[in-house]
Amino acid sequence: MDAIDFVLGLEASRIPATARHHATRTLIDTLGVAAAATQTDNSRILRDFASTAFGAPGKAARLLFDGRAVSLPGAGFANSGSIDSLDAHDGQKSTKGHMGVVVIPALFAFAEGEIPVSGREFMTRLVIGYEIATRAGLALHASVSDYHTSGAWNAVAAAAIGARALKLDADWTRHALGIAEYNGPRSQMMRCIDHPTMVKDGATWGGFTGIAAAQLAQLGHTGAPAVTMENPDLASYWNDLGGRWYVSDQYVKLYPVCRWAQPAIAAALSLSDRFDVADISSIHIETFHQAKRLPLAEPENTEQAQYSIKFPVAAALVRGRIGVAEVTGPALQDPDILRLANMIEVTEDDEANAAFPADRLARVRISLADGRTHESAMMKAVGDPENPISDGDLHAKFTSLAAPVLGERRAARLLETCNGLWEADTASDLVEQAMQPISD
Repeated sequence: MDAIDFVLGLEASRIPATARHHATRTLIDTLGVAAAATQTDNSRILRDFASTAFGAPGKAARLLFDGRAVSLPGAGFANSGSIDSLDAHDGQKSTKGHMGVVVIPALFAFAEGEIPVSGREFMTRLVIGYEIATRAGLALHASVSDYHTSGAWNAVAAAAIGARALKLDADWTRHALGIAEYNGPRSQMMRCIDHPTMVKDGATWGGFTGIAAAQLAQLGHTGAPAVTMENPDLASYWNDLGGRWYVSDQYVKLYPVCRWAQPAIAAALSLSDRFDVADISSIHIETFHQAKRLPLAEPENTEQAQYSIKFPVAAALVRGRIGVAEVTGPALQDPDILRLANMIEVTEDDEANAAFPADRLARVRISLADGRTHESAMMKAVGDPENPISDGDLHAKFTSLAAPVLGERRAARLLETCNGLWEADTASDLVEQAMQPISD
């Protein structure tokens, strides 16, 4: 199916039930992360900046779980970056990146107009966003040598959502997609892996650029064709549009750290009932090259903790879990965690290197002071699409993230609203719930 026809003409009735179900899961998962992420310093900085730099009168768009009014691109900037500040959002293995982090903020930005958006249309736009983002990401990786952040291709998806919402015709939709791709942030992801900071996965400028591209096209601004979508050499990534549904191909993270560290966490936890952590004398992780480049043992802030492999593995062994509390605040100075983190050695494994990015693999070997050694199997990250977590476990993850911030009743109501959105006459209730400030 032609990409522009797909963006402008997809009807909910054409989306298979399985894809609709997974679309609901992605919305729930991303909103849970969005709520918890508001507590990070990065989120506060981005929201404060957006309210100053991109402020807008009335209700042009609002900041998630904050309520301040900003421009539509400003909402894309701050809401995308806020979600990205807590590395617990969904992703797709082959793109080595994340879609919902920008797609969900773009949906909310364009759902605040005077004409209400039906729940079915809101969710149809979500599916469109995931399908465009995933294919644009695959095409970009296939056509350039650098590994770019998710913002690079998410900008195209945000523009697609905007073009549909603004009812652009086919020609101007093509311009919107071209503007977004041309100006999207071609930021090099491994720079942030090697030097973890608040820039993270380029979501801020991906969200801003994609939304602005649609608005610019609406005003008559022209753009160069989107190469990732129109290059004949990349047609294979688009030929199955409307037939294969990548929204069903997303993984769910159980831990708020880089996906590349999660197989090692799973491997470490599989051994944790066999010994007392006080008896550990050494820890050896065998994994793939990219995960080895998450080296920090003593993170100074949550960004460094989220882009580490040694620290979260140590935290998992000490505390038996990895949640928000394990990658923020006092946990970063926990002497028991730091003791283990500093004894971890990470090496590359040929099997894990060969499997990446289709699979993320790791093996953990733990030696004890009495000479005994425990070794895990070569393990995958939990929550991959071929072995998904249940809806119950997904809802539990949502509640664990959202309830401490929103309260149990508000979190439960938000979850219920998401689950019923395909049949809802309007998405207004969801929008109002998501925009209500946390302090209320």
